Amino acid sequence: MRCIPVADYGKRGVQQQRRALQNTSKRVANKVHLSLFNLILITILALCITLLSFGIGIFRGIISSAPEIGDISVTPKGFSTFVYDVDGNQTAKLVSSDSNRIPVTSDMIPANLKHAFVAIEDSRFYKHNGVDIQGIFRAAGVALKNGNLSEGASTITQQLLKNNVFSNWTNESKFTKIKRKIQEQYLAVQLEKKLKHDPSIKDYKDDILVNYLNTINLGQNTLGVQAASLRYFGKSVSELNLSECACIAAITQN
Repeated sequence: MRCIPVADYGKRGVQQQRRALQNTSKRVANKVHLSLFNLILITILALCITLLSFGIGIFRGIISSAPEIGDISVTPKGFSTFVYDVDGNQTAKLVSSDSNRIPVTSDMIPANLKHAFVAIEDSRFYKHNGVDIQGIFRAAGVALKNGNLSEGASTITQQLLKNNVFSNWTNESKFTKIKRKIQEQYLAVQLEKKLKHDPSIKDYKDDILVNYLNTINLGQNTLGVQAASLRYFGKSVSELNLSECACIAAITQN
């Protein structure tokens, strides 16, 4: 004869059944919570992957739209025009708003002036490859601390590209500025690599620095260190003393 279990409707039996139901409910709830967590996690991961792919696509698009390194020139454009009489005496100097510039060679620029500009504008100029990663992190740290972008991280190479390749940066939107910055960094690395392997250039870093010093705006409609030296001290840049070199280099901070 088979025995049929009889339900225990006593107090103890009811309590056991209640605990069993509670345990079952907890297991079901835990499974539901785990499924929801997995769903949320998968959704977040999918969103992150989508955003990352989108960002990489935009970055590649910005890089691909940058000027070809072989097509650009970082040599400054626009120079002063001098008029001479038949005896070779200068009678006039013709200058437009963007051409008050007198080019000078590396040997005419005092070492003190070069050192002053490097110290102020790009202290790691001789160490980086066109982009100063250490400087970028430093500027980011200062920005987080102060709540604003009070310190830049553009290298001298980037500034040279900014002035001679991206000449319309004075009137640009935020997106255009970000785009230009990315292209500047990309081209800065490409430019230094190109000049470094150019057999006709003895010192590629000095070549970049001299072009920069012939390009930079130093106030009072003076472009380049020679025009600035004549404007502020009435003499050639090659004749500047240490304090005068420091004064001209400090103009960039104003």
